[in-house]
Amino acid sequence: MRRFNLYFGLGTVALLVLVGVFAPWLAPHDPITFSDLNNAQLPPGPGFPFGTDEQGRDMLSRILYGARVSLIVGLVVQLMNTFVGVTLGMTAGYFGGWWDEIVQGLTNLMLAIPTIVFALALMTILGPGLLSLFIALGLTDWAYSCRVSRAQVLSQKSQNYVQAAETMGFSTGHVIFREILPNVAGPLVVIATMGVGSAILAEASLSFIGLGVVPPAPSWGGMLARAREQLMGAPWIAIWPGLALFVTVLGFNMLGDGLRDLLDPQGRA
Repeated sequence: MRRFNLYFGLGTVALLVLVGVFAPWLAPHDPITFSDLNNAQLPPGPGFPFGTDEQGRDMLSRILYGARVSLIVGLVVQLMNTFVGVTLGMTAGYFGGWWDEIVQGLTNLMLAIPTIVFALALMTILGPGLLSLFIALGLTDWAYSCRVSRAQVLSQKSQNYVQAAETMGFSTGHVIFREILPNVAGPLVVIATMGVGSAILAEASLSFIGLGVVPPAPSWGGMLARAREQLMGAPWIAIWPGLALFVTVLGFNMLGDGLRDLLDPQGRA
């Protein structure tokens, strides 16, 4: 089927957004305060469709609220990464010279260090929490968007429409962000879409080792960490957050892949 990646990714992301927005109305119980030790580690059944965890909390409610946490972290982190990367890349490609050399050096440094290692070091300094997550992940994964935006600007700044805007006396910021940016936005949108899935996976990884979202707030990575001890006796405690994380990251990646095919002129042909 044509555009399967696009439709599947779009449907998955739309479902995630709806779940995150309407979690208070969809969740049958409060994900934090509701706890019944008499019903701890119940398997999926009529009263608890996804079962309960080791503290008797409803897994369905925690999965739904965990979608909200993952969506917020993914979108905020990727907005920060895109803003930093696109600003640095486009100004470096437009101005060139010493500024371009500095930006390229920073980009090569960021590409040489794995994102999760850099974020782990920052989280160790800042401590766990949402604000620390935004800072650690939002300042560590901008290198790809920076490199792509710089390359796009280098290929566009000699075009006639850019020279016409400069001749008419428009400011540098206007030329870069009002003239060039709309013409190079396609690849950047693809990178940003896939980056949301990467940010969600990074948040889950940090939460898994105790440096992400602070318990008892619902986080898919935190749920997986606590499920290790009950993996043999109550596997559903690990299955549902793992499945939710897998489908979410897959959805964003397939949406980015579909957008790439849609925005690529050769793909359309």
